[in-house]
Amino acid sequence: MSDIQKSVAEGLLSIKAIKLQPNNPFTWASGWKSPIYCDNRKTLSFPAIRTLVRDAFVKTIKEKYPDVEVIAGVATGAIAQGALVADALGLPFVYVRSSAKDHGLGNLIEGDLKSNAKVVVIEDLISTGGSSLKAVEALRAAEAQVLGMVAIFTYGFATAENAFTEKQVELTTLSNYNAMIDVAVETKYVSENDVETLKLWRQNPSEWGK
Repeated sequence: MSDIQKSVAEGLLSIKAIKLQPNNPFTWASGWKSPIYCDNRKTLSFPAIRTLVRDAFVKTIKEKYPDVEVIAGVATGAIAQGALVADALGLPFVYVRSSAKDHGLGNLIEGDLKSNAKVVVIEDLISTGGSSLKAVEALRAAEAQVLGMVAIFTYGFATAENAFTEKQVELTTLSNYNAMIDVAVETKYVSENDVETLKLWRQNPSEWGK
């Protein structure tokens, strides 16, 4: 576990952006039962954590993508974080809608995106990866060069990892499910007895709890 992975996991847990309830599972929009719920939008309400996440994004992007020209946020969760990162880097910012507007200009991508621009995509959360990769497809259709995607957190599902590989999109995350579990145990956010439940859920999330 890297320093960034640990510090981001600690930050998310400290503001309860990540909620762990192995004994009282959440129900996702997909219908999946889950012992975990991640709401990274909460980071925006806590200046210290908001800055921690922004700076971790900036450090990662500078190291991995020094020739980036544009930052793109995925609507809606990553719009604010993406704008903060673009501002810190002194770069243009655009965001990608989940679907084109049904009025006005009918935009799918909001902002000024030049053809062949080198883009890094900011995302808040990676679950199955479907909506994130849809944003990448929209940027590529607009003739942008997508250098990679950087997200706050990933559940680490094999489905998502395979999808990113198939679409040839490099994904980097500030923190992840394994780091979160380790920190949650260290800080007594959950008991070690809950760890097995959390690990079993990720192995087969669509069937867990049925």
